[in-house]
Amino acid sequence: MEIGGIISAIVIGIVIGILGRLVVPGRQRIGVLWTILVGIVAALIGSWVASAFDVADTDGVDWVEWLIQIGLAGVGVAALDRSRPRPRR
Repeated sequence: MEIGGIISAIVIGIVIGILGRLVVPGRQRIGVLWTILVGIVAALIGSWVASAFDVADTDGVDWVEWLIQIGLAGVGVAALDRSRPRPRR
């Protein structure tokens, strides 16, 4: 993977992570770096899943691939948020 591919994976991961946080209701107690990491992982796994189902390369915008990636990011954000201990009141 070239440097351009790494930079684009990070940028796409940021976008996917933010959109993943938006689809999860309520407030999440995870930081920005965790959001970016979840987004990058979700983007990579989502691309692989989309390729496996042969929906990764379509004419125009790959909406199905984006939806898979955002859904995976939402699941990742929710799972990470639930694994964090809740503060005592």
